[in-house]
Amino acid sequence: MTRYGMVIDITRCNGCYNCFIACRDEYCGNDYPTYSAAQPDKGSFWIKIIEKERGKYPHPVGVAYTPILCQHCDEANCVKAAKNGEIYRREDGIVIIDPEKSKGKKELMSACPYRVIYWNDEKNIPQKCTFCAHLLDAGWKEPRCVEACPTAALKFGDLDDPNSEVAKLVAEGKVEILHPEYNMKEKVSYIGLPKRFIAGTVVFGDTDECADKVTVTISDGQEKETLKTNNYGDFELDGLPSNKEYTVRISYTGYKPQTFKVFTRDDVCMGDIFLTRK
Repeated sequence: MTRYGMVIDITRCNGCYNCFIACRDEYCGNDYPTYSAAQPDKGSFWIKIIEKERGKYPHPVGVAYTPILCQHCDEANCVKAAKNGEIYRREDGIVIIDPEKSKGKKELMSACPYRVIYWNDEKNIPQKCTFCAHLLDAGWKEPRCVEACPTAALKFGDLDDPNSEVAKLVAEGKVEILHPEYNMKEKVSYIGLPKRFIAGTVVFGDTDECADKVTVTISDGQEKETLKTNNYGDFELDGLPSNKEYTVRISYTGYKPQTFKVFTRDDVCMGDIFLTRK
């Protein structure tokens, strides 16, 4: 039996919004009986893009884009909250809100901790992403958002087919859940979710030149990472958890080592670090 799922590679997403536009094109003004009623022109984002600015001057500032849609959970809170079949899970794992049974049931919106169920005032119903179930049932291989993605950041397939790309990525341990603490067995997973980083630039104080190949050791007391500065004296360690203290040690032969304590409440940009001769 097919069990549909999606993997979203944040490192490939450039924020083009093609997925969002394709979703609007498919659903705005279009009813698909038993699957979904037409999406309203305003107020609904069946796939939304969260933009997270990373870094601060003088470190280069970047933006991470995270598409968020219904996670089509195997243990979905919304399905549990629907007592009369207003929301149900198909055999292929797709979670559907019945556009007839759900009329007037605004309280179902709050059942989803991801907040991806939207209220249609005109039709008086809750709505969300359906993985384009009407298209899949008609023979399509993927939803419109996946088809429209120019960078292949969105990948779709059968999680139970070991030959599918999504199943391989999950099996290789390359993915993570957006909010594992919800414990709902989500079928949308992510690669490269933005975390904290520690970065800085090392300069030889006596020559005022970029310090190339300086050793930078970053430790949390139990584990440590060692890296070298590049030709511009820059270093960056990404993928760190939030709200954790680290010790950063800068060392190079012939120069006095320097040690700093940093805390990853936000991305840490240490700026210029000047080394002096021993």
